[in-house]
Amino acid sequence: MPAPLDAVNDALAAFAAATMPVFTARVPVPPARLLGRLAAPAEADPHQAHRWPVLPRGDEPDWMAALRALGPLPAERLLGALESTVAEHDWSGAPDLVGDLPPPPAGQYAWLTTGGGNDSAATSAATVLHALRPGLGGRVVAAVRALVPHRSVAPLLAGTPAGADEPAIAAAHGAAHLGLAVAVAGAAVHQADPPVIVERAAAVVGLAVGAAALVLREVPLPPVYAAALLERIRAEYLLPRHLTSTLHVEGHRFGLAEHGLPHEVDFTGNGLVAVVDGGVAVRTGVATGHVRVELLVLAGPPDEVESGWEEIVEVSWHAAAGDTSWVPGDGRSSRLTPPWPGDYRVRVHARGRDDNDAGLEGYKLVVWSAPTAPEVVHRRSDQLGHRLRGEPEPARPPEHAYRWIQRSPISQAATVTVVTGASVEQVVRAFGADPARPEPVDTLRRDLSLRGAAHTWVAAVLADDDAVVVVEDNGYRGSDAAVLCAASIGGRAASMFWNVNAVTRLSFAEGGRLLAASEPWGRDVYPPEVSTAVAGLDFAEAGDHVEKGLVAVERFTGRGLTSADLARIDTAADGYRITH
Repeated sequence: MPAPLDAVNDALAAFAAATMPVFTARVPVPPARLLGRLAAPAEADPHQAHRWPVLPRGDEPDWMAALRALGPLPAERLLGALESTVAEHDWSGAPDLVGDLPPPPAGQYAWLTTGGGNDSAATSAATVLHALRPGLGGRVVAAVRALVPHRSVAPLLAGTPAGADEPAIAAAHGAAHLGLAVAVAGAAVHQADPPVIVERAAAVVGLAVGAAALVLREVPLPPVYAAALLERIRAEYLLPRHLTSTLHVEGHRFGLAEHGLPHEVDFTGNGLVAVVDGGVAVRTGVATGHVRVELLVLAGPPDEVESGWEEIVEVSWHAAAGDTSWVPGDGRSSRLTPPWPGDYRVRVHARGRDDNDAGLEGYKLVVWSAPTAPEVVHRRSDQLGHRLRGEPEPARPPEHAYRWIQRSPISQAATVTVVTGASVEQVVRAFGADPARPEPVDTLRRDLSLRGAAHTWVAAVLADDDAVVVVEDNGYRGSDAAVLCAASIGGRAASMFWNVNAVTRLSFAEGGRLLAASEPWGRDVYPPEVSTAVAGLDFAEAGDHVEKGLVAVERFTGRGLTSADLARIDTAADGYRITH
């Protein structure tokens, strides 16, 4: 019976200290760096899948889960680098590590593996070894953990090349701990003397990599690592930087800050943004949910103030360390703004705060380095901002009533046409369809999807006061001048077309005559019959372009499209195939 593990620590430490440098020197830099960063902040290596939580499969031991989390390529590369040295090494000098473990099952062995051969040979060999000696891996992990702080081993793990940068420090850290794990695993496997079905060198490497990966998630990084990482981040930080996130909102707010937000934030000053310790807090319309936020970091101030936003406020804040992140955090983003302390300026843009729908809210934060300066309000037009500032609320712009389109099935591409003074039959004929052959809308959708959209179709709803509302999902016939003229013979017709490429067309007809048809960008001159319909709709202003067009259609015809209409089309309206 061997002595307990604690009693053999000194002897094992002496063996490991003499053995591990042989293997440490043979560890390739890329996988060593990968291992060395396992306990580093996510910003050190943000795209590596091995940083994800390790989830064992069934009764799989934690060291095996850690090995598998690295992926097959690092393990295979390490096997190639270490296999021959492990196979040729003399392992006889180590103290007994396995004498008290259960013996392997008696009899003959056969092993069948499945899974398409995606595992490294090191992982496969370690899996077979674990099946035959299930306690061996845990013994190796326990021994490595016990040796990390040992006086004979710790100096070999703490060595950092003089003047090393972050990648070199991470590689040295990973290689040294893997060298220790190989020394312990090699001795344990040698003493366990597995049958020939186990490829010993591969099993040693697989077991060692899993043990090292597990331990390296626990041990602290070298003291010089944090400064080296910051130096690397600063060297790699380039401007401009742009990202778009979907952020969780709690308590009507989110933040961009070095610390958490205070419990109470006063937004009454400008109704949008408040300066907090190390950053800013932004007031949202929704109390909780997820909102879209765009961040742009520039070398200097923006050239102009963007259009299309309802509230725009610019403030200064001081960064003590240059380590801002979203608050509440999104789990992925850190050091969003320049990684240096100093004074910064942020221009906060907001829209959709009055819609009571997180999916319609949007924000943009533009950041640049600048001396502290007074607050500047570039735009204040939404109702929430006025309410927070204690000001009378303005009327909502009419186009906001159509923002539900952005959350509807026709948000990407459609044509909405409204016709007065005509029956459904007359309108359907004007569109080139046969009114005697109606079909259920869901049947048309399925059929045309299978045909690859070989035909187009329209769905019509007979509305009140003899107005007909026609919706073409991803269609465009309602924007055709001939169709509108034919449909408007007995009254008026207007249509708004849009597609996924942001192409639009707003058209008006009356008494069989086309009055206007163009892509509305605020430069059009409309005849008197149309001017009232477009009055006050600023098409030159970015945002809500489709919604403004639908307002014009409603004003011109006296009938618009509602979300209830669209629901009725999907569930109860008739559709018609356009045949010519």
